[in-house]
Amino acid sequence: MKEIKAAKLFGIILNSVADGVFTVSNQSKITFMNEAAERITGYTRREALGRNCFDIFRADICLTRCALKESIRTKKEIVNLPVTILNKSGKEIPISISTAILRDERGHIIGGVETFRDLTLIEALRKELSQKYSLSDIIGKNHRIQEIFSILPDIAQSESTVLIQGASGTGKELVAKAIHNLSPRKAGPFITVNCGAIPETLLESELFGYVKGAFTDAKKDKAGKFALADGGTVFLDEVGDMPPSLQVKLLRVLQEKEFEPLGSTQPFKADVRIVAATKQDLSRLVSKGFFRDDLYYRLNVVKIELPPLCERREDIPLLINALIQKFNARLGKRVIGLSSQALKFLLEYEYPGNVRELENMIEHAFVLCKDDLIRLDCLPKEIVGMQKEGRETGMAIKEKSPLQEAEAKLIREALKRNEGNRIKTAHELAMSRVTLWRKMRKHRFF
Repeated sequence: MKEIKAAKLFGIILNSVADGVFTVSNQSKITFMNEAAERITGYTRREALGRNCFDIFRADICLTRCALKESIRTKKEIVNLPVTILNKSGKEIPISISTAILRDERGHIIGGVETFRDLTLIEALRKELSQKYSLSDIIGKNHRIQEIFSILPDIAQSESTVLIQGASGTGKELVAKAIHNLSPRKAGPFITVNCGAIPETLLESELFGYVKGAFTDAKKDKAGKFALADGGTVFLDEVGDMPPSLQVKLLRVLQEKEFEPLGSTQPFKADVRIVAATKQDLSRLVSKGFFRDDLYYRLNVVKIELPPLCERREDIPLLINALIQKFNARLGKRVIGLSSQALKFLLEYEYPGNVRELENMIEHAFVLCKDDLIRLDCLPKEIVGMQKEGRETGMAIKEKSPLQEAEAKLIREALKRNEGNRIKTAHELAMSRVTLWRKMRKHRFF
């Protein structure tokens, strides 16, 4: 009698909780399901009891990595694993599950128990925030990124040439693709040319193509990038590295909307939009005579400046979350986040390689991560060690020599002149951004 009352009380308690709860036998047959589980799955208890759990929940891990079977096999709990199930009407429901084993009075395993929470509202909120802080494949809530988001659709709808300026790894190509995808030319091709990676002798034929007999090995006509991009967009990456001889020909494309393949005497129309990008300060190259001023003004119709990642730290958690989703999908893992120590390190790191470096660090962590949490020892050891060494060096400096004081003053004044922009400051002081960062760390600027 007491056992019946206890079982009834147990059922009342489980039916009063908001989370779904169900139990299975060692053969994966459902032996109990509470009211919350009925509501979330759409199946009644009568429909579910005695059936295989994968027939009811139809989760995306049922056939590959059943969490309950894994708990029973390893005798270990699984906590807050995100999965997606199909309810009775076929609708996808995002849930978070936790599993444990069930034992009888003698300690024998008789099955497993799973609790799960409906994440539909949380997922909807996440998507709403994601839409608010993303445009195309660009992510950011930093005010400078948000300003770019606000003007990008208008820029895309125009036919104006765009110059994107920013350090390596800041996402210049992503912005160029977003301009193309939001433009009336989105159905046309998007062709990328890295002007700094192609030898000068090949760059002209790569851009404009050539006709048969133009040179010894020209056995047949070859279309260049401008011809291949007809009706679309040509993205000229690292345009600051373009040699002067080709700058003249690019200027003609921008002015006359036409080009001539190597060996041809007949001009071809260029129905393309040009988006250019550079990590260099083109105005400085113009003043030094390395870049044509007339070409610079043709390219610099609309200018977009991308900030380095160290100046948009509020975007780091958003970027990490997006990268975790990306690598989970690519590598088939179930990483749910970072340890507090790893997150603190990534929030404080200076990122000389910007977003590209952050992506490399997360991918490295995925390779070494053995559970569902990325820990500090999963991150690249040489980077973690360098950061630690920099901190220790900074802490060791108690009193500065007159020379150190002069260096600190020089950097502080240069930063003030450049409104805190470290890229411009490094250029002015004729040092790399990494060197500037190390000196700022040494003088305890942050």
